[in-house]
Amino acid sequence: MTQMRTSEDAPRAFQAAWNSHDMQSLGALFHEDATFVNRFGHYVRGVDQIVALHAPIHATIYSDSTLENELIDVAALGDDAAVIHFWSRLAAGAAHPAGPHVVDTLILAVLTRQAGEWRIKALENVTLTNPRTGETVLRPTQAQ
Repeated sequence: MTQMRTSEDAPRAFQAAWNSHDMQSLGALFHEDATFVNRFGHYVRGVDQIVALHAPIHATIYSDSTLENELIDVAALGDDAAVIHFWSRLAAGAAHPAGPHVVDTLILAVLTRQAGEWRIKALENVTLTNPRTGETVLRPTQAQ
């Protein structure tokens, strides 16, 4: 598991857990009572539910997926709390029913530090879409 020594480590730690497809490592990034809203608006509370939400898709449609995350900003709410935003690019592979494709999302996470360890208290993931058509869009990157 990738430890989060600072709130800025969250995007990298989330990416590492996703890309290893190790849902216990993903769950370890969250406080026990954390909340999670996926890109489809599904809300769950608690590490067990967060893991249960992700385990089936990592065993099937996202078994060969990868994430690439990029920190946008950090807003400190004191010494032991922060709100972060980061871009997340999901590359789905051949295991996905739609075949290989890429989806961009924007993630907002609230992190708190307890007993010297940073963990995610709440996370919400929003898919980038064209508001006029509802079609997913990709954000420009430096490589594009």
